[in-house]
Amino acid sequence: MMEKSNDGFSEKGLRRLHDVLARHVESKKIPGLVALVSRGGQTHVEALGTMRHDGVAPMRRDTIFRMASTTKPVAAAAAMVLLDECRLRLDDPVDPWLPELADRKVLKRPDSPLDDTVPARRPIIVRDVLTSTFGLGLDTTAMGSPMMGALFGQGVYGQEDGWLLPAPGPDEWLRRLGTLPLMYQPGERWLYNLGDDLLGVLVARVTGQSFETFLRERIFGPLGMTDTGFHVPADKIDRLPPLYSPDPQTGEFHVEDEAEGGHHSTPPAFSSGGGGLDSTVDDYHAYFRMLLNGGMHGSERILSRSAVELMTTNRLTLEQTAAREAWARSAVHLSYGQGQHGGWGFGMAVRTYRGDYAPIGQFGWDGGAGTSTYADPDNQLVGILLTQVGMSSPDSARVIHDFWTTTYQAIDD
Repeated sequence: MMEKSNDGFSEKGLRRLHDVLARHVESKKIPGLVALVSRGGQTHVEALGTMRHDGVAPMRRDTIFRMASTTKPVAAAAAMVLLDECRLRLDDPVDPWLPELADRKVLKRPDSPLDDTVPARRPIIVRDVLTSTFGLGLDTTAMGSPMMGALFGQGVYGQEDGWLLPAPGPDEWLRRLGTLPLMYQPGERWLYNLGDDLLGVLVARVTGQSFETFLRERIFGPLGMTDTGFHVPADKIDRLPPLYSPDPQTGEFHVEDEAEGGHHSTPPAFSSGGGGLDSTVDDYHAYFRMLLNGGMHGSERILSRSAVELMTTNRLTLEQTAAREAWARSAVHLSYGQGQHGGWGFGMAVRTYRGDYAPIGQFGWDGGAGTSTYADPDNQLVGILLTQVGMSSPDSARVIHDFWTTTYQAIDD
């Protein structure tokens, strides 16, 4: 029989998790990582390797990472607070807060010229923004289209140096977005990322506060997420490793974003709900454990149980799900990790079929900076893996895949 611990993980299974992660670090393809798994009230953490590929400073439990798209599941909570308080309603048009998006035109085809449009059949509603179906987004199946060129060219996506987070402030960003037609009719098709950025602007307009201020007051502060924000302050910058993008042929480490003087070392003009947060394993553990606890953190209610259930269960139709799966197949790095799940809730994937070790109902997401965060209600499990190697590298995606395999094999009831 396997040795068994009192938290539902076997000791043998946790040793295998350690050994598999250590092999990835020892291969020199992943300089370092921090992993956390929790179940039954107990938490197991691995901090392996070094902050820099050519350095000696060790990874630590409190190392701060660029969360990239794993920002999305956390950012969505701000909107859920507003829904709970009836300051937003799911089927209300967004026009009163986002007048730049009123009276939309829609491309006749996703690859049409930008002036080949028809009127939108209805306004964009709050539900469309939360489910990433408002009509615009990153469509990896249409990267050569006029619309994709316009989104990048106008700075709605990305900056001149290739960094993918938006550069302009929220009002200017929305003004630029408002000059473009939609690719699809509101509510018609799931499209990646842009809805999560738009959500932050919506929250700021409704509350009269910056998106980060509202998140800090209503989510980060109550949960004790003291190391989470949209930049890393100077007194913590030594805890942020560089972000690497290895050469696909040689494996040589190229610095995509340095810590000091990098994109995350100063407050950004745009707080990106799609990918801008920095955080630690313990901060993210507090957030995902709150979701597993039905919105409770200790004796304090952060979100209603109904809000948590709404955001962590599938909200897509069969047609929208098919489009999301097509996107996942086209995003090559996700084929190594957790990318194909079936469903999507608010700001996160939701598994609607069992294609690997994780069961139906698992929710969370991965980030292009080499991060992965999911919770599993059936097993009351939270798993978080943070690296400093972007998922354009298959090595980063493989360590994420192996982390989830070894996490689930360690479960022993």
